Amino acid sequence: MTQLRIAEIFGPTIQGEGALIGEPTVFVRTGGCDYRCSWCDSMHAVDPVYRHTWAAMDSGAVWAEVLRLSKRNPLTVSLSGGNPAIQDFTQLIALGHAAGYRFACETQGSIAKPWFGDLDTLVLSPKPPSSGELVDWDAFDDCLLKAKGACSTVMKIVIFDETDYAWARMAADKYPELPLFLQPGNVEVDPDVAVDPQVLADKLLWLVDKTMHDRWFAPRVLPQLHVLLWGNKRGV
Repeated sequence: MTQLRIAEIFGPTIQGEGALIGEPTVFVRTGGCDYRCSWCDSMHAVDPVYRHTWAAMDSGAVWAEVLRLSKRNPLTVSLSGGNPAIQDFTQLIALGHAAGYRFACETQGSIAKPWFGDLDTLVLSPKPPSSGELVDWDAFDDCLLKAKGACSTVMKIVIFDETDYAWARMAADKYPELPLFLQPGNVEVDPDVAVDPQVLADKLLWLVDKTMHDRWFAPRVLPQLHVLLWGNKRGV
């Protein structure tokens, strides 16, 4: 069985964002990432300083935990991180599909893997300028090629400011075939600090007003529902 680095496995809970928002989901969060986004809200799954908290598990052990949490009721399993594309989920996806489970993966599109084509949903989330990262569009294109067999491939972009918004319009023009989901970013990423729901609502209203004023009707504008409900608490 393939060895995986796992930061946490939790659920069932609802998916808080993107194309599958509200869907009952078990999350498999991997350890390790090739990005260091300035506003990352999952540093416990990114920074090697937390490596001692990550578990070395083979695909069979991960699958056993998904079965335990879901009580063998088939639902969606979300592969997240960190960047889950660093690792090989071929065996886990095969085990789950054989039992009627669905698999989604969210990644920034910096690393392409053959198992993308085995997914039910691939969410490509290129990071805008506020992240401090620079998107490699050739790598992003390779991810799209690897995902050809997937049932659904979508693009999700987090928006923090006017510069991010303009960048998102550029990305949307570059990939008009991809269903697009926009969401305002959460500036408070400390899990020990409460999130102000009004601040989240104000940022969402700004983004809605902006897209409607510009008559940009292609994207769906959504909140980060999990942040609204649980703030930055881990494991929900």
